[in-house]
Amino acid sequence: MQLVGILQIKSPQKIKEFLNQEHVGRISSIDENGYPQIIPMNFVFLNNSVYMHSHIKGEKIDNINRNCKVGFEVDRELEFLPSYFEDPKDASLADTLYVSVVIKGTASLVSSKEEKTLALNGLMKKYQPEGGYDPIQSSMRVLDAVAVIKVIPEVLSGKYKIGQNMRPESRVHLAQQILKRNSPTAKETLKIMGFEITSSGLQMVDEPVW
Repeated sequence: MQLVGILQIKSPQKIKEFLNQEHVGRISSIDENGYPQIIPMNFVFLNNSVYMHSHIKGEKIDNINRNCKVGFEVDRELEFLPSYFEDPKDASLADTLYVSVVIKGTASLVSSKEEKTLALNGLMKKYQPEGGYDPIQSSMRVLDAVAVIKVIPEVLSGKYKIGQNMRPESRVHLAQQILKRNSPTAKETLKIMGFEITSSGLQMVDEPVW
């Protein structure tokens, strides 16, 4: 239980920043036979709600109309930690550094053209920040041809594992191993962990607290 507390994201701002950085989330609804259906979706987090663009017809729409309770999840694998970081033979010691956010809430189809416009422009701003388009207006007929799903969180929780559960010397040793392995994500992971690669070697320059 103590470890779970250490891994919990306590900052609502950090959760918001993470959701705004990630491009794919997964919505889980309940189908007509009682099974969860999980679908990857583009999304934007606005005004403490999740908005998603959708076709006006489909199984997830039917599911939400039948049962508005849904789950929504976003995660990022930062770095896989091979078992040999800890032991040359014990495979059970393999681990992963990660960030994840899980939402339990209620979903609905947005009917207000003004709110639809807000959501769709929010999606465009997130996925096409360089611009190059005219903002969507609430008077446009295209709004009738698309659906916007809104999820209002009732429970919103996050977890992160970047070495904060380790002793300082162990964390430095892990960072050195990550640097040596040099995976495609290594440098970004080290930055998130609070390390910087300097001319004098690997230095911890920050103590990230989420």
